[in-house]
Amino acid sequence: MLPVKDSKLKSMQRPIRLKIFSIIAALLGLMVVVTWVSVLNFRNLNNQVRALSDYYLPLQEQIASVEILIRQQMVHMERLLAGMESASPDKDYLAKESANFDNRGVNADQIVDSSLRMLNEAKTAKDIELDQVTLAVLGEQLPAIQAARQNFHMAFRMFQIEAEEGTVRSQKIMHDTLLQAKDGVDVEIGKTLDILNTLTRDTAAQAKVEERRATQLNWVVTAIATLLGLIFAWAVSRSLVDSVRRLLGGTQAVEKGDLGVEIHINTRDEMATLADSFNHMVVGLREKEYIRETFGKYVDPRVVRGLLEKRLPAEGGESHVMTVFFSDLAGFTQMCEGLTPDTAVRFLNRYFSFMAEVIRERQGIIDKYIGDAVMAFWGPPFTDEKSHAELCCAAALNQMARLDEFRAALPDILGMRHGLPQVDIRMGIATGQVTVGNIGSETARGYTVIGDTVNLASRLEQANKFYGTHILVNEETRRLAQGGLAFREIDSLRVAGKIEPARVFELMGHAQDLSEAQKQLIEFFERGLAAYRKQDWDDAATAFRAGLALAPDDRPSQVFLGRIAAFRESPPPADWDGVWVATSK
Repeated sequence: MLPVKDSKLKSMQRPIRLKIFSIIAALLGLMVVVTWVSVLNFRNLNNQVRALSDYYLPLQEQIASVEILIRQQMVHMERLLAGMESASPDKDYLAKESANFDNRGVNADQIVDSSLRMLNEAKTAKDIELDQVTLAVLGEQLPAIQAARQNFHMAFRMFQIEAEEGTVRSQKIMHDTLLQAKDGVDVEIGKTLDILNTLTRDTAAQAKVEERRATQLNWVVTAIATLLGLIFAWAVSRSLVDSVRRLLGGTQAVEKGDLGVEIHINTRDEMATLADSFNHMVVGLREKEYIRETFGKYVDPRVVRGLLEKRLPAEGGESHVMTVFFSDLAGFTQMCEGLTPDTAVRFLNRYFSFMAEVIRERQGIIDKYIGDAVMAFWGPPFTDEKSHAELCCAAALNQMARLDEFRAALPDILGMRHGLPQVDIRMGIATGQVTVGNIGSETARGYTVIGDTVNLASRLEQANKFYGTHILVNEETRRLAQGGLAFREIDSLRVAGKIEPARVFELMGHAQDLSEAQKQLIEFFERGLAAYRKQDWDDAATAFRAGLALAPDDRPSQVFLGRIAAFRESPPPADWDGVWVATSK
């Protein structure tokens, strides 16, 4: 059995629900009527248009082509007659004109045959209404054209024979026969064209009438449907206007910051329930205003929740071992030069959505977005003290995997299919002692981390540029996260702003996913690195070349071969410790 309050709510929901349903049903019914009338009106118009475009006009065009071919045949006939009457007939010329005379006749017969086939197709058409009586007349008239043309053709050949034999009386008789045959062709073509012109003209006129009638009917029905719909909607909604205006006034007051507003509606429908809920909401907003002012500047919900529950200190900071992450889009400045500002913002928003989702899935805290860069961190109290490095590395690998999905979505994001930018990212990860807490002014603070570890992570992200890598980590990250992950030591590096060198490792992926070639590449590279630090240039170069044979595009191997070539020309000092100094950020 429903509680009394729920039962009351259900009973109050019926009036407005029925009113809205009635409006929608009435409008849908009117739309169906308009659509039905439109279909009926335009079906006849469509039939006339199809008759013209599919049959009548093509037939008219073909008969016109037949007429042109017969006229051309008559021209060739006149040329033959003139050539035969000359004092010294040119046999090649006469043969050429005779062949053209025959070809035009064959072409004319072929077009007539094609027109007959089109007529037969029209007679059997099921989805269109045609003037079958006129088509039947055309079915008798087209063979008459063909017969008249062939009779003309034969009469000319007979005349030609008589002319060549030189019998004057027979030649004159055949000449008269030829002229009669020629006139017969003209008569038959004229009859056919008259029939087609009349058929086309009548069909076009009928189509115009159908179009005018369909348009008028549609406007009338649409106007009636619109008027009825407006009257019905106005009648139903009038009872809701006063309540809606009160709610709107209260909403606008809250929008302006007036949290003392209260709405009273003397009805027994859902509007009264909505007003009551609105009043309770305003009370809640007043109670939470202090919270909104205090924590409105925080982004990650876990940070806000930790501060509200006092699990995180609101003042001061704490020292923890944490893992800090930086990522940056390679070549984003040049990429933006080819994008409009709106497109660049849309690109970044979608990119950050992809990356932020992965970071939060792996329990990371997004600290800030710096242009196209992302800063995040992992550590207590958001993760335990042992898993933050592994979670950060897993998030980095997941981001590399999601990058393919992001590239696939670029055509929709940028609105173009060609000339898409090459999207790649670099990541730096460092684990170490940091200071974490609320840092900022009295009016604007951020829960963030500071310290040398943060600087190191940023420098490692930038170091990817000259090593040609994607993910670089420090030694402490590798030590804490190496369980199921595969790394290779890249170098001992002294980054800008640091005196002590740091061993730098490349995160290759999950150990179980590495191919045999990747495993051998790591072995060759570590062998080459050991020989390089001993200044054994030959063994080092051999190992690095062996790695390149497995992976020709391996940039770290190429970088060390370049260094070895330079050191052969200019050896390092005797106290060289194998540390490479990064002279730029």
